Amino acid sequence: MARRKVANPLAFAVLGSLIEQPMHPYEISTMLKTRGKDMSIKLNYGSLYSVVTALEKHGYVEAVETVRDGNRPERTVYAITEAGREEFADWLSELLGTPERQFSPLEAGLAYAAAFPPAKVVELLEQRVETLDAEVKEIEGAHAAVAAANLPRVFWIESEFRLALVEAEIAYLRRLIREIRTDELEGSAFWRKAHELAEKLGIPSADLFKDPVKYFGEELPWMQPAPPEK
Repeated sequence: MARRKVANPLAFAVLGSLIEQPMHPYEISTMLKTRGKDMSIKLNYGSLYSVVTALEKHGYVEAVETVRDGNRPERTVYAITEAGREEFADWLSELLGTPERQFSPLEAGLAYAAAFPPAKVVELLEQRVETLDAEVKEIEGAHAAVAAANLPRVFWIESEFRLALVEAEIAYLRRLIREIRTDELEGSAFWRKAHELAEKLGIPSADLFKDPVKYFGEELPWMQPAPPEK
């Protein structure tokens, strides 16, 4: 991925908004919320001004006028520059066409899930699924609202993508929970036994692996050090 002068995803949304017409930051914020883009791009009103300032510094946007609405403070209206249009087009091409490895917090958790007893992991995963189920209902409600407003699907396909990701995660986690409970997950019976033995002996489960022959009656192949490189 290209290293951008202003890399905040909110900057991408600002450029995309200003392609339509010049606006002041409050208008940009309102439009992003109205169109539901804040579900896909983290919108923080405080950081929005910092992003606009950074874009202006690098010549991607420029101030074109200052307006005042009644007794409200003056607001600066910004327009996208030609350099900004080129930056947006390049950024959009990269986002759509170039896969980027995302490091998911869930993946990190699953990598060390065996540090907890199976029952604890199942409890936490069920808690996660419950939260995700609520998110599915929220997204589906948002979809119903935009459909009722006759907003064409092309303008909210990013929300469909998010829904597909959440539903896929739920399906995987439910399958994983079932496999842990029934010991269908390869190694889960040993995992369960290790935690039960550690609790019985009153020692950390990690200590069992320091002397597997003593505690399990055998060496554990997957615990053996890798052979030296030739």
